[in-house]
Amino acid sequence: MNQPIDIAAYMQGVGAAAREAARALARATTAGKNAALVAAAAALRRDQATLLAANRDDVAAARTAGHDAAFLDRLTLAPKTVTAMAEGLLEIAALPDPVGEMSELRYRPSGIQVGMMRVPLGVVGIIYESRPNVTADAAGLCLKAGNATILRGGSEAIRSNHAIAARIHEGLRHAGLPESAVQLIATTDRAAVGLMVAMDKHIDVIVPRGGKSLIERVARDAKIPVLKHLDGVCHVYIDEDADPEMAIRIADNAKTQRYSPCNTMETLLVHAAIAPRVLPPLCRIYADKGVELRGDARARAVVATMKDATEDDWSTEYLAPILAIRIVDDLDTAMDHIARYGSQHTDAIVTRNHDHAMRFLREVDSSSVLINASTRFADGFEFGLGAEIGISTNKLHARGPVGLEGLTSRKWIVFGSGQIRT
Repeated sequence: MNQPIDIAAYMQGVGAAAREAARALARATTAGKNAALVAAAAALRRDQATLLAANRDDVAAARTAGHDAAFLDRLTLAPKTVTAMAEGLLEIAALPDPVGEMSELRYRPSGIQVGMMRVPLGVVGIIYESRPNVTADAAGLCLKAGNATILRGGSEAIRSNHAIAARIHEGLRHAGLPESAVQLIATTDRAAVGLMVAMDKHIDVIVPRGGKSLIERVARDAKIPVLKHLDGVCHVYIDEDADPEMAIRIADNAKTQRYSPCNTMETLLVHAAIAPRVLPPLCRIYADKGVELRGDARARAVVATMKDATEDDWSTEYLAPILAIRIVDDLDTAMDHIARYGSQHTDAIVTRNHDHAMRFLREVDSSSVLINASTRFADGFEFGLGAEIGISTNKLHARGPVGLEGLTSRKWIVFGSGQIRT
């Protein structure tokens, strides 16, 4: 597969096989899909040693190639990771099947009954980087939603991804479903990505999972709808009517529970009236945890140890122990800041003022908006979706964490008894 024409032919073959498999999955029963998921989970548990051995080879190669510690951490599988992948497939199997669900049925004056039916999207392409667990998660969610999947993982995880995909294929065989329902791209040539995002005859939607550069490339080059988010510039606004203890607890968790996820707070906005009460104790917590603070002039007047925030800090997704802090005079200024610098991902308000909370919910144009809760809850599992294929800041089709329902569409259905239009 070194020649572009060979890769092109290979990718077209993958696409054609996925389209055929999608037809088989669309008519698969819930019991059949669940059987495949349960069998795949059992295979992952059984062959944990094989998976870890393949992953050790990937990690060793990545280390030799000079990848940093954060990259190696994302790439590395552990026994608990394999267990979590297996449990994730079982959790997906336990979720209600959205496919075939009929809703909004109503009779029209003509006597026909009109409604909607939930159906699979068809073929979903997933392009992701160094996290091998995405192979199992994405395959499982797409399978339960009745979609065929084409997976293009990062080259650094190729051995791990193949080992995981082999166990997914075992599950599909066990349930009598086509192995081509889940295909892992075998070549590591980057040309495959360019071909994949242009396969509009074979792929219905692309989901990129990875860094900003990958997502920008996919969004720029794709001829297929893309479910994506670019940045996670997430905010917590502490209102003048916030409970100080609650505000401190939420702002601490939103930043320090984990630094690398896209729903971690990157900018803290604090009302001037409450800043002297919450900022000093909160910043001591941050200092103890090694968080670098960058504040505007008013914030630095309250906590002098902060560094000076620059204009770029307000629109930066750090994914690191760094936090920008700004003091504002009112709710409108806070929402104006979010509208200007935010990424429409996840934003939260801490307040006891119902009117302020409701205005924040209505007016902040983000895919997830929270009242009195940490931004870290903006997650498919925490929202009760079982798992997520990713988080979308799109405004059409799916927005926010994308679970099973986001991997389906709806079509109009009509029940008649011989009616004709006059």
